[in-house]
Amino acid sequence: MAWSERQVGDAVLAEARGRIDLSNADAFRDDLSAAMAKAKTAVVLDLSGVDYISSAGLRSLMIVFKAAKAEGKTLALAALQPLLTEIFTISRFNLVFPVFDTVRAAFGKVAPGAAPP
Repeated sequence: MAWSERQVGDAVLAEARGRIDLSNADAFRDDLSAAMAKAKTAVVLDLSGVDYISSAGLRSLMIVFKAAKAEGKTLALAALQPLLTEIFTISRFNLVFPVFDTVRAAFGKVAPGAAPP
């Protein structure tokens, strides 16, 4: 898994690429937690480059999501590939997380003051 992030106003745009599975779920959680710590309002996670996420990756997402919520911050997911959409639907995580078709739509909803990328 590859990771990048950048500040966009009060929010952070993070991007994961590759597979998120047991071998890297802890690193994914740590990277996402660090991005959340830098954000004042929200993190938009661009998943367009992720082709698979395991239950370990979903667990990492949930851990960061709950911590962010406790701090009054938002974690939004954007641009899921078809397989990820299916995984999120089967696991019903699509009902837990705010999921958007595009990064721009996510920023428009969770960080409207930030200029969308």
